[in-house]
Amino acid sequence: MFENIRNCFKREAVLFTRHAAGEMEHEELGEISTDEVYESILNGECIREYSGDKPLPSCLILGFTRNRRPIHVVCAHDEVSDRAIVITVYEPSATLWTNYRERK
Repeated sequence: MFENIRNCFKREAVLFTRHAAGEMEHEELGEISTDEVYESILNGECIREYSGDKPLPSCLILGFTRNRRPIHVVCAHDEVSDRAIVITVYEPSATLWTNYRERK
C-alpha cells in the first residue's frame, strides 16, 4: 500500500480530506504546509498499517522535512481512482512517541 501511496504523490494524484487540511492549518506545533506533507511521504516510511480501516485500509507514515521536522501522515490508497487520500496530518510530540515510531 505504501508504495502505491508514494507513487500517487509522485504523480500528484492526492486528495486531502477536510479534516487533514484543518489539522495542517491548526497544528499546535506550527502550521504544516502541503510541501512538507509531500516531503514527508516521498522520503518517509510506513510505521503502521491499518488494514481494517473503512472505507479504505490506511497506514501511518513517518517522514521528515528538509528542515528535519517529523511529520505523521495517515493515508489511504483508493484503487478505483488510483489516488492517495490524506486522512490526517500532525507533528508527533517527542513526549508521546519514542523516535517518532512507537507510542510511549
